[in-house]
Amino acid sequence: MQFLDEATISVQAGKGGHGCLSFRREKYVAMGGPDGGNGGAGGDVVLVADPALNTLIDFRFQPAYKAKNGTPGSGRNKTGAAGEHSFVRVPVGTTVVDLETQEVLGDITAPGEQLLVAVGGYKGLGNAAFKSSTNRAPRKTTTGSLGDSRRLRLQLKLLADVGLLGLPNAGKSTLIGQVSAANPKVADYPFTTLVPSLGVVRVGTDSSFVMADIPGLIVGAAEGAGLGARFLRHLARNRVLLHLVDVAPEDGSDVLGNAIAIEAELRDYSSALMERPIWIVLSKVDQLEEADVEALAQSFQRAFPARPLHKVSALGDIGLDTLTRQLMIFLTEHKLREAEDESFAEYCEDLQERLSVDVMAHSERMRALQRSKKETKDSDDNHDDNNRDGEDVVVEYVRE
Repeated sequence: MQFLDEATISVQAGKGGHGCLSFRREKYVAMGGPDGGNGGAGGDVVLVADPALNTLIDFRFQPAYKAKNGTPGSGRNKTGAAGEHSFVRVPVGTTVVDLETQEVLGDITAPGEQLLVAVGGYKGLGNAAFKSSTNRAPRKTTTGSLGDSRRLRLQLKLLADVGLLGLPNAGKSTLIGQVSAANPKVADYPFTTLVPSLGVVRVGTDSSFVMADIPGLIVGAAEGAGLGARFLRHLARNRVLLHLVDVAPEDGSDVLGNAIAIEAELRDYSSALMERPIWIVLSKVDQLEEADVEALAQSFQRAFPARPLHKVSALGDIGLDTLTRQLMIFLTEHKLREAEDESFAEYCEDLQERLSVDVMAHSERMRALQRSKKETKDSDDNHDDNNRDGEDVVVEYVRE
């Protein structure tokens, strides 16, 4: 199945039914009075989180959703039927944004959670609703109102406790494949991972956490280079980030310089993302002598003194148990502190809001850049066409 983490849809709530103008007319009832019923309310459009979905690909083929209209009222004080609601299934972890106002309508983060995105029109009132002691035979009714109409942008941010990041071929896919049941593509060339993948890491019999792998980052990722920038939003919900660093890069580049460059890309993408706990994981340590690995570890500890540091080899099964156990301990303590410490919980909520703002700002920046490139290309194409139109045509006649 193709992975799609952003989609634009239109939603239209149902119209309210009109009120009825009617008077009771029965044999032997001389003056029955008004009996026009109210119309039914229009249906709402509601997004529902479905844990069975993990992509927004369905919205590419069905981008419009409409709820049913309410039916009009009728005589004998009969109220019209309310319009049926439209329930739209979305993956857990979907952020909903109003395209016109750029307002974030909500984050759908729990299975079964619902978000009302378009309210149905109000019902029209029949003339029976207007009768009074001074107006025994009202002829006034109201029409049902229109329902909300919106264009929405859906952005999927995968729900994971731990996020993996790093340069292409840093060993992220191999790591998640070794510690979980995930089966990502692994090969000896860059950008093997084209879409994010999730894996459940089990630590003991009753403890587990979710790990997410995103495509590798390169220098300039925050400005759209490579594949990773498109998926950086998936790191926004992670409680801890693992920065994997290849200790023996094939291109012979500086190991510490590579790590610093990736950190700079994260900072350019979102300063709030840098407030997440980031652990340094030296990957593929089985490819170096122990003394060389230790020297590298010391240089990283000097460059990142506040960061936990681990040395692992996924293929050599070195340091994986220690890493996963430490992650489980950290996540357990983090959740417990968030539940018991009110100020810490408020900080986490504020951080999540700032991350959402940064993600939205980056998305808009990338769209503006794409529009600018398209306009430039169209302008160049038109310029070339005009030049071709103005070129002199030389006709040669050849005598046979």
